[in-house]
Amino acid sequence: MKNVMLVFGTRPEAIKMCPLVRELRGREGMRTVVCVTGQHRRMLDSVLGAFGVVSDYDLNIMKERQSLFDITTGVLNGMCEVLRRERPDAVLVHGDTSSAFAAALACFYEGSPVGHVEAGLRTHNVWRPYPEEFNRLAVGLVARYHFAPTREAAQNLLGEGKDPSSVYVTGNTAIDALRFTVKREYAHEELTWARGSRLILITAHRRENLGEPMRGMLRAIRRVTEEYPDVKAIYPVHMNPTVREIANGELSGCERIHLTEPLDVLDFHNFLARSHLVLTDSGGIQEEAPALGKPVLVMRRETERPEGVRAGTLRLVGTEEESIYENFKQLLEDREAYEAMAKATNPYGDGFACRRIADILQAE
Repeated sequence: MKNVMLVFGTRPEAIKMCPLVRELRGREGMRTVVCVTGQHRRMLDSVLGAFGVVSDYDLNIMKERQSLFDITTGVLNGMCEVLRRERPDAVLVHGDTSSAFAAALACFYEGSPVGHVEAGLRTHNVWRPYPEEFNRLAVGLVARYHFAPTREAAQNLLGEGKDPSSVYVTGNTAIDALRFTVKREYAHEELTWARGSRLILITAHRRENLGEPMRGMLRAIRRVTEEYPDVKAIYPVHMNPTVREIANGELSGCERIHLTEPLDVLDFHNFLARSHLVLTDSGGIQEEAPALGKPVLVMRRETERPEGVRAGTLRLVGTEEESIYENFKQLLEDREAYEAMAKATNPYGDGFACRRIADILQAE
């Protein structure tokens, strides 16, 4: 019996790992253990509920205004006991969060093999995104299995000297998640409010954008939204108090922009499926939205998902107010430019990444 543990702690990780939990738990000869860190609490629990996943261990590390020191030490201390009790054959962590980094470090200390899901993403700038680029590099240093979502991500790993036999191109599990969550029959009062308009979905929360960059991003969105009477926008605001302060300061009072509480995964994916386009500084949305035919303006200076930029599903517009304003307006006015992005081929997979990862682990 192979003992596989999955460790994750944030909402984005949970969205991408829960389909893999379901796949592994359906396999004979596999014992699947789920350990959540609780780096996010309410948002994490919502995703677990949506996928019907119950954790075996909960480190419950979240505290008010937690720092990177709090997250890292909390996960390290909690994982020590869990790893010694379970002695897993493989521990799967996802992407670039501090939970993933600290869990992988704990595995390194205990000699537990690490499988890195969504491996090989790079901006090649350790400070952007911060601390995510460092986290993913550090996980890659200790991982035995590198599950890369694309061939380009795999090439990044090979270029860093990873053993070719340890690198697998699987697609991204984010696309698998959409098969569970997007429903033909779906209704929500916010979508009723937006009916008859071109709906813009906004997310903005990245740590390096806090402060004036985020203020400029939101000012650009407000300007455009106020100029086009057929446009309405929904912004599910991150729980980070600084993000909330900026969002309320820049967008309150605009009748065609609704600030909402964070959406659970079922709501968010169905909002995404019904949107016209997306403005974001997030990571996973750069994969999810193209799978649904939605153009994405990425409000960052760099992206670790350059495949989408080259494929034409993403446009990297930076954080400057005027750049965001002009690119946003173009996609509202230029139908040809909009259709080129909406119809571009999504490079991030076919919805069967979890099956491939499970096959690899089962064959080892």
